[in-house]
Amino acid sequence: MSDTRFDVVGIGNAIVDVLSHADDAFIERHGMNKGTMALIDADTADKLYADMASGVECSGGSAANTIAGVASLGGRGAYIGKIKNDQLGSVFSHDMNAIGVHFASQPANDGPATARCLINVTPDAERTMSTYLGACVELGVGDVDPKVIKDSKVTYLEGYLWDKPAAMDAFIKAAEIAHEQGREVSLSLSDPFCVDRHRDSFIDLVEGHVDILFANEDEITSLYQVDTFDAALQHVRGHCKIAALTRSAKGSVILRGNEVHVVDAEAVTKVVDTTGAGDAFAAGFLYGYTSGGHDDLVHCARIGAIAAAEIISHFGARPETPLNELVAEKLG
Repeated sequence: MSDTRFDVVGIGNAIVDVLSHADDAFIERHGMNKGTMALIDADTADKLYADMASGVECSGGSAANTIAGVASLGGRGAYIGKIKNDQLGSVFSHDMNAIGVHFASQPANDGPATARCLINVTPDAERTMSTYLGACVELGVGDVDPKVIKDSKVTYLEGYLWDKPAAMDAFIKAAEIAHEQGREVSLSLSDPFCVDRHRDSFIDLVEGHVDILFANEDEITSLYQVDTFDAALQHVRGHCKIAALTRSAKGSVILRGNEVHVVDAEAVTKVVDTTGAGDAFAAGFLYGYTSGGHDDLVHCARIGAIAAAEIISHFGARPETPLNELVAEKLG
């Protein structure tokens, strides 16, 4: 790939994670279903945030986590997401730039507040998440910076954003800019429920605009409405240049043309929290791909497996150990 300013630019939901400890009584008092994630409105978010114990605030969001992973591997990442000019918007912007990710999206001065995921962790280590999407849902074509897209080897799109027409238009515009410049486009299907809501348009997006598709087993079988993973493989073959399909402890399967590569998962002493595993795998794969490994997809998937293993070994969806150090240790 020709040299560019960035390896990967992500477009997704700019969310600030607020993590705090809570007891079961707190969960019950707020009518939450322990261990699950629920979408909440602005009033509920404000009340819950005000009642939470002091905690840690850090930038999050699926594609943002992937770009953070790219940076931890030593790659050059950029990010595009919608925030508001408020306290949590400042937290998100500061966090992304502090880890070396280019984030220059202009915050909105009015409209919904910056998105937040309020995470209450009970003593049994269960994470109960309440998500207010806020400003994220207003991302549109005007938020896509053509210069950043043109100067990135791969533009990575977060499937969670595909719910709103304005975001759909932004994705198509970004993909068109990337392809006009001879760059590549990647998509994460994000969630089987996302796929269920937008199956036909997702298939059109994959066939018409996506070079590298990331999906787990549930997402890819949902996309093609088939009962088995093997059947899904036959459907996705030829719909995009590369399909990187993850299967949790079973590892991953990478398809390109007539190539089929089965790559083992990286061994983990103890699985603590699987949140963000798919985001980390995408980070590792895309880092390997954009740093010269596009002819060796097994190498790319191995880096992805190492990154995912680090993430699931602790709470939180961002690396605690520099991923470049782990990859150097395991792959030499």
